[in-house]
Amino acid sequence: MNQHLASRLKQIQLLLLDVDGVLTDGMIIYNDSNVETKMFHVKDGFGIRLLMDFGIQVGIVTGRSSSVVNHRCKNLGITMIFDGVRNKAQALENILQQTGKTSQEIAFIGDDFPDLPIMNRVGLPIAVADAHEHVRKQAAFVTSSNGGKGAVREVSEAILKAKGLWNNILDIYK
Repeated sequence: MNQHLASRLKQIQLLLLDVDGVLTDGMIIYNDSNVETKMFHVKDGFGIRLLMDFGIQVGIVTGRSSSVVNHRCKNLGITMIFDGVRNKAQALENILQQTGKTSQEIAFIGDDFPDLPIMNRVGLPIAVADAHEHVRKQAAFVTSSNGGKGAVREVSEAILKAKGLWNNILDIYK
């Protein structure tokens, strides 16, 4: 990791996440009863918990509304949920006002065009490895993992390492 990226990661106080294609692999399953199913990676969830346990806030900004996402957020302790969002830049403005954070203290992980308006306004725009090529070009950090396959965990670890917290975490699990 280069020094410039490490410096930007160190500033992050709030990680915002898209859902479909970031927390999931982008697949949406509907059964015959019209029940929606999504699969979440447990390693991403653990990375989120580590961030929150060490004082970094985590929030969701997604274009779709889904009870599955609300259930996953409740399970992880995420209370900052902006779902059904058509204008992610406006959602960011609301988040800035609600949290008192600056845009430089915020990172956002996205994968497709609807994520660009928020990515272009945060201090650290991040794309998952399988994001659209144009989105990857706009990102300051592109994960080596695909969405729903550990990309959020990768970012969580990068933030914690940049802040000098990684050894504290390792000590807890010795």
